[in-house]
Amino acid sequence: MSIGVVVVDDQALVRRGFAMILRVHDDIRVLAEAGTGLEAVEAVSRLRPDVVLMDIRMPGMDGIEATSRILREADWDVRVLILTTFDPDEYVYEALRAGASAFVLKDIPPEQLATAVRTVAGGGALLAPSITRRLVDRFAERRVNTAVAGRLERLTEREREIVVAAARGASNAEIAAQLFIGPATVKSHVSSILGKLGLRDRVQIVIFAYESGLVEAGDRDIGH
Repeated sequence: MSIGVVVVDDQALVRRGFAMILRVHDDIRVLAEAGTGLEAVEAVSRLRPDVVLMDIRMPGMDGIEATSRILREADWDVRVLILTTFDPDEYVYEALRAGASAFVLKDIPPEQLATAVRTVAGGGALLAPSITRRLVDRFAERRVNTAVAGRLERLTEREREIVVAAARGASNAEIAAQLFIGPATVKSHVSSILGKLGLRDRVQIVIFAYESGLVEAGDRDIGH
């Protein structure tokens, strides 16, 4: 089955460039392009894509509000992949909190864009180490959210260990090696964590780890 994609960016050249890159792949269908957040919401509602490539800064409704509306209103499994230059974008954190599953730099090599779309469509999440470091640094300026911290009680000790490892950038295979358990067991624990906390994916597990105070911003080892 092919992956339906809607490409959203207020710069026509950027938007069309991404669309052209994706159209060369037989397993990806670009269903529409949108230049504003409102156009994105309308196109996604009408076409029901699997993945939305979403710019953040757009006139009118920005990518954060559009992401929130799309995920709140969708009655199917749609994933949002944020496109960002990151350095000038101060809103990546808020976009991920809104439910985005991934973020990638706009200068991503063309061959990696399709891979990113496939990863997100398959239920995975992308946390590029080069920008995750900067994202995590932002948590140093935020206080622990007591409401979020209270949800830690829902997790077993093993599940907390896995949340910490994921927040530090470890893959399932690396977590398995660290905790001396099988990769399938790690995957099962991750599914349990998502269910208990009401989270969408691994990206939100990382955010939860820092918001709850389980991991502190200075206590990390990201970049595997």
